Amino acid sequence: MNIILLISLIVLTIALALTVFFLFRSRRKLREAREHGFVGIPKDILRRIRKLDIMTRRWVNDVFSGEYHSVFKGRGMEFAEVREYQVGDDIRAIDWNVTARMGKPYIKIFEEERELTVMLLVDISSSGEFGTVSQMKREIALEICALLAFSAIQNNDKVGLIMFTDIVEKFVPPKKGKTHVLRLLRELLYNQPKDRETNIAEALDYMNRVLTRKGIVFLVSDFIAEDYKKPLAIASQRHDLVPIIITDPREESFPKVGFIELEDAETGERMLLDSSDYQLRKKFTKNIAENKLKREKIFKSIGLDTIDVYTDKPYIDPLVAFFKQRAKRY
Repeated sequence: MNIILLISLIVLTIALALTVFFLFRSRRKLREAREHGFVGIPKDILRRIRKLDIMTRRWVNDVFSGEYHSVFKGRGMEFAEVREYQVGDDIRAIDWNVTARMGKPYIKIFEEERELTVMLLVDISSSGEFGTVSQMKREIALEICALLAFSAIQNNDKVGLIMFTDIVEKFVPPKKGKTHVLRLLRELLYNQPKDRETNIAEALDYMNRVLTRKGIVFLVSDFIAEDYKKPLAIASQRHDLVPIIITDPREESFPKVGFIELEDAETGERMLLDSSDYQLRKKFTKNIAENKLKREKIFKSIGLDTIDVYTDKPYIDPLVAFFKQRAKRY
């Protein structure tokens, strides 16, 4: 009887310990979920977040990790240690005080101060809800942001988010860690914008106010906007600014399909047009080409490297090309 009672007490103790352990863990996960805004999120949104995590992981590990590190340098060099001089070391790094004290040459070792701040400045205006191929422009913007954010945290950098229309819709301060990146993706997936139109200048002005130290800023937009040259120039002087332009092919060519009704996604204005009219198509193409040339001149005058992404082509290619081109400079 004593043995049976002892075994029963041991089993009961183990069961109680396991209960306490799982209760503590569930409470901790719930607390973390509340802190990062995951409580009450629909399951389909959570599934999309997990899918983005899995989808971008391979590209981050295989392509962007080394390229990202070599392209975006840290803030400078900081002292790490001194060690005994070895053949081939730079004599300019000799620490003469330590050398005199130890009676043999020692050199200073410096390491790159790696930590950077990456800010994702993302246009979520209504024009992003357009796509004639397989994805909307806003969906592609989301995937690009996921790729850049995971690349940043893998290099121990902070990542922040500013979502804008013609107002700043949401600001998430820069932080480190995967949980934080998942929170950013949640905001990009779940946030419903209050306004419909686009004001890039307003978003840049806000970013310059909240991001006081130099950072890397990816401005993701279709750039269907006006009067952003001056704030773009100011932002590029303070930060490493990289515009990512997302375009749908139907925004650059007018298909010949007869009468079609068009609606401006941002203003709601509608019009009925005859696409079989050659002069109309010619005028449309000319206006688009002029606007594109004007935008390119703005970027060139400021000295900005841009990434052009189209909804009918893999966005990985222009991203990789950008990183490789920049890496050659360093």
